[in-house]
Amino acid sequence: MKNRLVVGVIAVTGLFAGVTAASTAAPVGVAGPVAITKPCSSSYVHASLSWGHKCLREGQFCKVGNREYRRYGFYCPSDGHLRRR
Repeated sequence: MKNRLVVGVIAVTGLFAGVTAASTAAPVGVAGPVAITKPCSSSYVHASLSWGHKCLREGQFCKVGNREYRRYGFYCPSDGHLRRR
């Protein structure tokens, strides 16, 4: 009876040691984070704006007066639709 108890305790201890070692080990062959960007069709301009990535095109709705569009060759007049500079 005592031998079975000792064997059981050793088995459970070894099981927990294997689980913690496996959870702390770094994965092998995994590259770092990859930036995924949305591809834009040829008539659009890909823009990385403060509120996210966006495909811009003349005539789309925009945030009036926002100067971030200038970097990509657009501006947003008071009518709220993108225009080329």
